[in-house]
Amino acid sequence: MSLSHRTTRMTGRDPEERHRSSTPLELLFDLTFVVAFSQISSQAAHYLEEGDVGTALGGFAFTTFAVSWAWINYSWLASAYDNDDVFFRVATLVEMLGVLILALGVPPVFDSFAQGEYLDNSVVVAGYVVMRVAAVVLWLRAAKHDPPRRRTALAYAMNISIAQVGWVVLVILNLPIGTTFGVALLLIAFELAGPLYAELKYGRTPWHPHHIAERYGLLVIITLGEVVLGTILAISAVVQSPEGWSLEAILIALGGTALVFGLWWSYFTMPSGTMLARHPGRAWVWGYGHIILFGSLVGVGAGLHVASQVIAHDAHVDAAFALASVAIPVLVFEVMLFVLYTFLVRRFDPFHLWLFIGSVALLALSVVAVSAGLSIGGALLIVAASPLVIVVGYETVGHRHQAALLETELA
Repeated sequence: MSLSHRTTRMTGRDPEERHRSSTPLELLFDLTFVVAFSQISSQAAHYLEEGDVGTALGGFAFTTFAVSWAWINYSWLASAYDNDDVFFRVATLVEMLGVLILALGVPPVFDSFAQGEYLDNSVVVAGYVVMRVAAVVLWLRAAKHDPPRRRTALAYAMNISIAQVGWVVLVILNLPIGTTFGVALLLIAFELAGPLYAELKYGRTPWHPHHIAERYGLLVIITLGEVVLGTILAISAVVQSPEGWSLEAILIALGGTALVFGLWWSYFTMPSGTMLARHPGRAWVWGYGHIILFGSLVGVGAGLHVASQVIAHDAHVDAAFALASVAIPVLVFEVMLFVLYTFLVRRFDPFHLWLFIGSVALLALSVVAVSAGLSIGGALLIVAASPLVIVVGYETVGHRHQAALLETELA
């Protein structure tokens, strides 16, 4: 085994490689997304605090897609072709630089939605293009070194290249914000269609199902960091108030931590690696659906930012609005979790419906309770109980249903 990282051929990894796990390079790459998601979360929270929901949602949707999609593309490429040579490492460095540039462009995008005239997405597009150009180079290298999958790799490179030209032209034209957003939706659809066209028409790249499942799980953990940060901000707001350390601070600490733990535990009830290995064709909806799931977790963090500002009396919205800013993203997360789980296993379990109803009922109760006068800390405990319903249901009954399902699938 060579310990150097000299240039080697990108011939493709073995999709059935045993004990395949994320590399230190991939983990380093993921760290840049901490910054990007933090920028999105803080900007969304800023406009939510002002009660400007339209700006918060518009900027959030645009930037979250750019960040999530760039991560997804790199991760699938790395799963199939990461040979950890110096060329791949330097290309990853370029991708990381692109993420940081993109993160710097997040505030101007939100400001543009607030002004409502033109969309200043030039810095975001610059960072995105830097990332995607690096991906094009890697796909062209794979096309050269992996003749059996040459047409697939070239199709990827062509789709990405055309899309980047479109993004650059869109910046140059500087159209009104409504027109820009409409054209952006077309470019997004074109980008999403690229992997489908390449792999369904010319053949699958050698991505590793268990490695991909681990990679997505790691990004879920990274986005949960925004929830932890939001909890710390809310606790700090209480501690720095005249009442100082109090029962409210304890309730927020307990509620925020329990919420993070419940979201983490409920996500990892999904048997992603096993099912993707058995049914690789189901990876499309599972993988694309995670864009919404990642966004929902960033949204929970933004909601907790808003709650901290309400507690500090620095927001223009009330406690009910702040609680809804947390509960709604949690609801989106739970909806996507149930949808992705059901699609992945292709079975409808009535027991899951009852768990879902119970989870949603607790989220609704939290908003009603804070509207009736319950403190944000107390209501946050009710929000935290929502994913815990899924956890308790899985650990008492659901795990047996899943075991029977997997036994049938793997028989």
